[in-house]
Amino acid sequence: MDVNKLVQMANQIGSFYAGMPDRERALLDIANHIRRFWAPRMRKELLQHVDEQGDTDLIEIVREMIRTNRTDVQ
Repeated sequence: MDVNKLVQMANQIGSFYAGMPDRERALLDIANHIRRFWAPRMRKELLQHVDEQGDTDLIEIVREMIRTNRTDVQ
């Protein structure tokens, strides 16, 4: 899958949860959403992109989720 599309989708999910008052819950909810609804290949490609290219194209809450809850996404 096109990694730019994955980044766009992750940012949309992050934007949805960004307004939650409980930041830790929002981070877990983003990770849970991606784990439940994305195929393993999609999750792997997103994490590989972050490892190889950096995370500057992701919004802050998604970057934070990957830093704090990476194992929940794998």
